[in-house]
Amino acid sequence: MTNPRQIAGRQTSEPAMPLVKEGQDQSFLLSSSFSRESGICPKACYRNAAPAVLYEKALLHEPGTHVVSSGALAASSGAHTGRCPAAKHVVAEAGCESQVWRGPASPNHALDERAFLRNRKTAVSFLNSVDRVFVVDGYACWDPECRMKVRVIASLAHHALFATNMLMRPTQQQLADFGEPDFVVYNAGACPANKCDNAHAAGPTSIDVSLGRRQMVILGTRYAGEMKKG
Repeated sequence: MTNPRQIAGRQTSEPAMPLVKEGQDQSFLLSSSFSRESGICPKACYRNAAPAVLYEKALLHEPGTHVVSSGALAASSGAHTGRCPAAKHVVAEAGCESQVWRGPASPNHALDERAFLRNRKTAVSFLNSVDRVFVVDGYACWDPECRMKVRVIASLAHHALFATNMLMRPTQQQLADFGEPDFVVYNAGACPANKCDNAHAAGPTSIDVSLGRRQMVILGTRYAGEMKKG
């Protein structure tokens, strides 16, 4: 590709500046068994981006985001300014029910596996459609004996910033050796749940956990705290 340029009355050409592809190499994501099974294949992704990069992306692409006097990033969570217990679901799965508190006072509303997979499909389709996603790979639990590798895939930079603060950050070597995550969060909170496909959802909001599949799906709420409270 060349740019035409006039020099001394004649037209010549010079190499154009190369287009810079947004994001990073996605091979770490696409090679994961979770990704192959769910179909996640984003247009561009940022893995464990530095806070400065997440600030920049949020300020550029997320309306209402701004930096307050303390230096913290403030963002709008939309209609939900806190968690939504009525929309919290834990999939009813053989082998996992003994680990789940059920009952009238429990916030762990039962969800069948088909409804979970429909919601995951909605979330993955949305994450594949946006211009960029943010992936945070980190650890839950300080004790190496009990440590869990968690992967958060989010469409919003400020959600990735929240996850960066929530999880233990791996070193560069640990990130290179991260391999398969033990648990994956699909945060498509900017996308509403489809009420036609999901009779279990509280309106357009659904926060679903599958212990058997080791996955979580967030739809219909931009409240970042659902990633840890779900």
